[in-house]
Amino acid sequence: MADRESASEASSKVQEVAANMQQAAATRKRITGSKADAIARRYFAAIDAHDIAEVISLWAPGGRQRVHGQLDAPAPEGVHASVGELIGAIPDLHMQVLSTIAAGERCGVHWRLTGTFAGPGTIGGVAPTGRPVELEGFDLLGISDGLIRQNDVFVDSMTVAREVGLMPPQGSSAEARMTAAFNAKTRVGQRLGGGDAQLVAQGVWVVQGQPGRCNVYLIEDDGGVTQFDAGARTMTRAVASAAAKLGGLRRIVLGHAHPDHRGSAPGLGAPVLCHPDEVQDAEGDGGRRYWPEGLSGLPIPLRYAHRLMMRYAWDAGPVRISGTLSEGDEVAGFRVIELPGHAPGQIGLWRESDHLALSSDCFYTIDMWGRRCEARVPEPMYNFDTEQARASIRKLAALEPAVAWSGHDVPLSGDVRDQLERAADAD
Repeated sequence: MADRESASEASSKVQEVAANMQQAAATRKRITGSKADAIARRYFAAIDAHDIAEVISLWAPGGRQRVHGQLDAPAPEGVHASVGELIGAIPDLHMQVLSTIAAGERCGVHWRLTGTFAGPGTIGGVAPTGRPVELEGFDLLGISDGLIRQNDVFVDSMTVAREVGLMPPQGSSAEARMTAAFNAKTRVGQRLGGGDAQLVAQGVWVVQGQPGRCNVYLIEDDGGVTQFDAGARTMTRAVASAAAKLGGLRRIVLGHAHPDHRGSAPGLGAPVLCHPDEVQDAEGDGGRRYWPEGLSGLPIPLRYAHRLMMRYAWDAGPVRISGTLSEGDEVAGFRVIELPGHAPGQIGLWRESDHLALSSDCFYTIDMWGRRCEARVPEPMYNFDTEQARASIRKLAALEPAVAWSGHDVPLSGDVRDQLERAADAD
């Protein structure tokens, strides 16, 4: 009995000690939070008083102030410059703390700034307009040893633009006109970059865009899509939108690395794969190394048109390759087939179940002027090896596709083998 009572007393003492420790920890947090709150309020009071020396004195050397979407400034120099710019642009600046919330070494501050954008200083390079300014925002300060070490500032950039006069007032006729102009520009971009994806086979969607009626294929794959070929840079938004509606982009497989087939890849943020023999050009000049200088093999009007399209529409520059694929590899229910010639490492995708071929630029169904034509060998001037390209067309024909899609325009259907063999044999 005595042993049980002794054990019970010991257990009670342990529980009491634990409770005291928890209470002490909570008290320390409250004290720390209180200190953080006091420093934060002192900091905003210094801004309100236009006392830059006091503002800087509250910062730890090497601290960072980030105005999200606008500024990343080191302390003390960057903070001095940013606060000085603000006061120089709004000489009657008043900074009011609306509320704070502190926990540990962090303090959040909801604030309101008022004043007049009278200058002589600028805000982000915008000249003073004399307009009244009223903004609200939120700062999240990290404070230790009595100094600010980090401050994340969140303020609505659109509201800032409206307040300083860079954007028209919300709900105004000027805003309506600006929105209409923006929407018109967006519609032009959509017509150029491609519309909605079209379902062309089981689990296979095509986005077609300009210039060149480039085809980008989205293949349903484990809840998202695998993209085959990347088309033109102008197609980036259309492809991103289509992929998002189909569950999200998982990876991009380049049929080859020419500018009009890698164009959207840099802007989509997905892993990019290609054939090992295409890595050099995907990460480099897009195949220009084996083309005539200045595209001299083309007629003069077409030469200049293609050079302009390369620069302003097709190409977005080099692509970082994260992996490679070769003959026989499986991709989203398709088998990789090697179709070199137009490019040294060109590949296509083949699905045995329905004899569907996605062949990149193994063959063309448009000529260099963009006119639709019978299947033909790709333009020799753009080819790495034209005889090898002919052999690849014959290789594709031997598979007897039911439907064969290329990198541009419409697919081949009907007697696809005969059409491809005639293309390979034509002069």
